[in-house]
Amino acid sequence: MRGLACILMFQTHCYDAWLSPEGRKTTFFMYSQLGGTLPAPLFLFLAGISVALVTDKVRRNGLPAGQIARVTIRRGAEVLALGLLFRVQEFLIAWGWAPWSDLFRVDILNTIGVSMMLMGLVCWMVFATGRNDVNRFRLEASATAVAVAISLLTPLLWTTWRPNWLAWPIQSYINGVHNLGEPQTWLFPIFPWTAFAFAGLAVGFLLQEDWARLHEGAIFLFAGISGVALIEAARWLDAQPRQLYAVYDFWHTSPNFFLIRVGLLLIILSAGYAWCRWGPGIWGFSPLIQLGQTSLLVYWVHIEFVYGRFSILSRHSQPIRGASLGLATITLMMLVLSLVRTKLKGHGADVWERVSHPREKSTVT
Repeated sequence: MRGLACILMFQTHCYDAWLSPEGRKTTFFMYSQLGGTLPAPLFLFLAGISVALVTDKVRRNGLPAGQIARVTIRRGAEVLALGLLFRVQEFLIAWGWAPWSDLFRVDILNTIGVSMMLMGLVCWMVFATGRNDVNRFRLEASATAVAVAISLLTPLLWTTWRPNWLAWPIQSYINGVHNLGEPQTWLFPIFPWTAFAFAGLAVGFLLQEDWARLHEGAIFLFAGISGVALIEAARWLDAQPRQLYAVYDFWHTSPNFFLIRVGLLLIILSAGYAWCRWGPGIWGFSPLIQLGQTSLLVYWVHIEFVYGRFSILSRHSQPIRGASLGLATITLMMLVLSLVRTKLKGHGADVWERVSHPREKSTVT
């Protein structure tokens, strides 16, 4: 699933960065950006599943609630620090034309880190207040409740309940106002994005249930069916003449759109299981699986070759064909980078030895 998120991310960024104004008016571009609504939810959803797996593993080892929470919160803090470091890097590379406010931009890495910390906090609260025999059910219910609550509160926090009394760098983590006075749709604030992480957390704990382990195929099939049901339910709710909110923005804050994307995530989860269990995922080398194993690295690097100073094509100047060739180039470059990273993983000391002492090495040989 992370590999799919990487491919969708590449195509979204490449067409957004390189297509000419004429190309951006086409139906092709519209659908490419529609696909771009999935990478961030995928990354957050999978972060939630990962937190559930780690939490359940640590819990089985009998560690206390506080220590379980520290594992997740510390990892979330590390990801947040990487997000802040990425912003510093982008600012330095764009020195001279990037505004200083870009240092406080809430990007996807920042949100993943904050989401992981919040998930650790919620898990700690559940562990600290519940009995061991019901902890997993309480965790599933709590994660689901938090996801729903975030989704329902998002339209209000973007309109009538904006916390304007907070400094804008802090408020931006809540509703993405940045320094522009109103929420920006290109940012990734807690509301609504963290809801996808908690949805993944609930699914992750569900997958750890003993009965789910015994009926693995059935549970993933049920996930796909549930995804379809969620999509249809959300479409029905959206078609109702009366709406819950005075200001209704389907594409950015609507709980109905959140349900549709969660439904799509469940369908992708089911399809991903089938891919890895019976499909091309077991036939040999899989580019999707390979990219997914190094998703942070390819995210970090591809941004510079698409949006940054080292962009391989001129901004907003390409027809669809030219941008598509650029997309193919970026995808191949990132796949090669991913393979090199996997090949060198754990061999950094050997590589350094060869680089720093080439003569000694050749003499020995």
